[in-house]
Amino acid sequence: MSEYNSLPLALAAEQFAKLPGIGIKTAQRLAYFMLNLPVNEVEEFSESILKARKSVKLCKCCQNFTERELCSICADENRRKNVICVVESPKDVSAFERAGGFDGVYHVLHGLLSPMDGVSAEDLKIKELISRLSDVNEVIMATNPTVEGEATAMYIGRIIKPMGIKVTRLAYGLPAGSALEFADDVTLVKALENRSEL
Repeated sequence: MSEYNSLPLALAAEQFAKLPGIGIKTAQRLAYFMLNLPVNEVEEFSESILKARKSVKLCKCCQNFTERELCSICADENRRKNVICVVESPKDVSAFERAGGFDGVYHVLHGLLSPMDGVSAEDLKIKELISRLSDVNEVIMATNPTVEGEATAMYIGRIIKPMGIKVTRLAYGLPAGSALEFADDVTLVKALENRSEL
C-alpha cells in the first residue's frame, strides 16, 4: 500500500490479500471497510472466524468439515453407504449437496496429487478412503477435469479396481443451456466421448 496509509491499515490489507481470489485493491477496500465498522462488529467478525477455526474438525469417516465426530451426511441413516463420491475439498461436497440428486456418501481428499507443488499421495486422505471400502460397491471419482484431478482419479482408481470395486468418473460435456459455438475444444471432445443413447 502507499506510504500515506497507516501501518495497521497496510497490515490489515496484507492479511486480506492472503485470501484466495483477493487482489491488493480488493484487500485495501476490505481493510477500509473493516476500519469503518463499529469496534463491536469487528470483534464479532474476528471472534466468529476464530471460533469456526477452533471448533471445526474433520469427520472421522469422510474427512469433511464438522463440529462433531461424524458429519451430518455420514450420520444420516438414509444415505447409501455403499457408494462413495470422492472429491477434492469440502466445498465440493457443498456443491453436490446444493445440486441434490446424490444419496450416497462422500470422501474428501483435501487436495490433489501435484508433484510440482510437492503434494504426494501421503499428503492426501487416500489411506482413510481405502480403510472405508469393505462394504462399498462403487467409488465415484469427482475430482476436477484438470491434469491434477485426472492424475489423482487414475492413481486412486488403480488402487481400488483390484479390490473388485466399481470405479467411475464424472461425465464431462456441455453444460445445460450452453451454445456449441462457445464451447472449448476439450469440452466438445468430452461431450462426444460421453454421449448417451436417446
